[in-house]
Amino acid sequence: MRPSTSFTHRPAHALLVAFALVACRSPEPNDQSYRDRQVAARAAAADPAATTGGTTAEPAGAGGQPAAPENAAPTTPHDRNPALLDPALATETAPDTFTVKLETTEGDVVIDVTRAWAPRGADRFYNLVRIGALDDVAFFRGSEGFMAQVGLNGDPAVNRAWKDATIEDDPVTQSNTRGMVSFATSGPNSRVQQFFINFGNNARLDGMGFSPFGRVRDMTTMDAIHSGYGEGAPRGRGPSQGRITNEGNTYLRAAFPELDYIRRATIVES
Repeated sequence: MRPSTSFTHRPAHALLVAFALVACRSPEPNDQSYRDRQVAARAAAADPAATTGGTTAEPAGAGGQPAAPENAAPTTPHDRNPALLDPALATETAPDTFTVKLETTEGDVVIDVTRAWAPRGADRFYNLVRIGALDDVAFFRGSEGFMAQVGLNGDPAVNRAWKDATIEDDPVTQSNTRGMVSFATSGPNSRVQQFFINFGNNARLDGMGFSPFGRVRDMTTMDAIHSGYGEGAPRGRGPSQGRITNEGNTYLRAAFPELDYIRRATIVES
C-alpha cells in the first residue's frame, strides 16, 4: 500500500495514502457519553445514503447534526483564526524542535517534531496546529498494523480554502517505522493538511517520498483509535474523502459515529 491524498478523482495508482497515528492512553470519564451521543445521532439521521460500502482497498489521500465533542474548538467566525480561510497567513517557520499534544477522544497523543528531518513538513504541521486547523478533526481512515490518517477539517469552508495550498517535498531522512508521523500525498509536491501515524514498520514508504517529520512518544492511545471502518469509499466501507471535504463533520458524525477525533491540538510550551 502507498499513502496519498486528493480532493478529486484520480487514477488508482495516485489514490494510495498512508498515515500513522500514535498516542498515550489517558482515559477520560466523558468518552462513553460522547460515543453514546454519536450513536444516538446516527439513529436519528434520516439519510440512509450517508453510509457507504464496498471492498477493501489501499488507503487513499484524497438529517441533523449532533453536538460537537466536549472540548471541541470554537467554530463561530469571530472565534476562529483568519488563517483557517487564508493559508497565506499560516507560513511561520517552526522551531528547530517542538512538541504537539493531540487531545483525542481516546486520550492524549504527544508528538515530538524535529524540523531538520523534514523542514517544510514540520513548518506546515506547526502552522496547522497553531491556527487550530487540527481541532475537532476525525481519524477518518484506519488500517490495523499499517497506519491511521487524519487532517481533513470538519468545516467544508476550511477544506476548500486549503485545497490547493500544497508544499514542496522534503528529502526522506527518516524511516516510516512505528510511531513516525508523515504527511499523506497524491504525488510529487502535493502535501496539504492530511497526515498519518505509522502503526507498524512501513519502511517501504520511504522510497515513495513519504518523509517523517515527527515521532509519537507513546503509541498506547493511538493503538486504541477506532479502525473498524477500514478503507474509505468507494473501495472500502469507510468514509469518502470527497464527502468529508464537501460536507465535513456533519457527514462523519451521522454516518460513522464510532470514529475517534482530535478534540484539540496544541503546541506544548517548554
